[in-house]
Parts: sequence; C-alpha cells; structure tokens
Amino acid sequence: QVQVKDSGGGSVQAGGSLKLTCVLSSTYHFTTCGVDWYRQAPGKERELVSSISIDDTVEYADSVKGRFTISQDRAKYTIYLQMKSLKIEDTAVYFCAAGYSRDNKCDSHYWGQGTQVTVSS
Repeated sequence: QVQVKDSGGGSVQAGGSLKLTCVLSSTYHFTTCGVDWYRQAPGKERELVSSISIDDTVEYADSVKGRFTISQDRAKYTIYLQMKSLKIEDTAVYFCAAGYSRDNKCDSHYWGQGTQVTVSS
C-alpha cells in the first residue's frame, strides 16, 4: 500500500506564495505515470494543476503556467508545488496524486488527503 501525505497549504493574500509538499511512502515506484497535483474549489470539479514524470517532464494547466513550479526529489520520495503570484481563484483544496499503471493505462492514483489553500484580497 502506498501512502501519500500532502501538506503546506495555508491562508495568504493575493500575490503571495506557498509551497506544497507531497511525501510518498517508499513502497511507491516512480514510473512514466508520474505524480500530479489536483485541486478542487467549492462547487467545482477537481482539476489537474500540474504533473511531473519520472524523467522530469512537467505539465501545467494554462491557469497556473508561469506562476506554479512542480519539482521532485525522488530520493526523498517528495514532490513539491511552488506557487507564486497567487490569485483568489487559486483557492481550493490541493491534492497530491501518485500515478500508477493498471492495464497499461496511467489512470489510477494513490491520493493524499488534501491541503487547503486560501487566497484572500
């Protein structure tokens, strides 16, 4: 069983910064499925914010490009999401999701419990 612990959320003013941390148990195997950060705002569907693969290939949602940076330290089983120039619309619960392959598809994840990010004016 893989455990996912995400943390680092908090309350900040617009324009501020936060760094989220996701720590995986050592039972996780890094693959091309990668690790993702999702977020879910009240009344909205969960959306993919950013992802990073085993070869450090990264992707970002258009809404966070240029402001968020995902990185990983696989030796520490840790993934980070540095968030800068935060906007009120970034307010959400952020979830770390460690991907794994099932039936040759990377559509399965181990989920963290989520960490709340609140951005105020």
